[in-house]
Amino acid sequence: MRNMKSEMKCCGVEAIVTVDSKGQIVLPKDVREKIKLKPNDKLAIISCGSGDETCCLIMVKAENLGSSVKSFLGPILREVLG
Repeated sequence: MRNMKSEMKCCGVEAIVTVDSKGQIVLPKDVREKIKLKPNDKLAIISCGSGDETCCLIMVKAENLGSSVKSFLGPILREVLG
């Protein structure tokens, strides 16, 4: 397995999506291809915020949840939460 931490770049806006009337979103094809997302892949949705307010959501392929993702998300969450 490659060292994710050394290869990860800082966060950036990949796309702006719209929530439809059913509460669903469509991930653009280029984003799905970039993260090699295939049908039936699972995504973990991680919420960030303070108190009762959630300011943002992060999506991570479920197969990547582990210590390397935790070490990557830790500094980002500290920066987001101040």
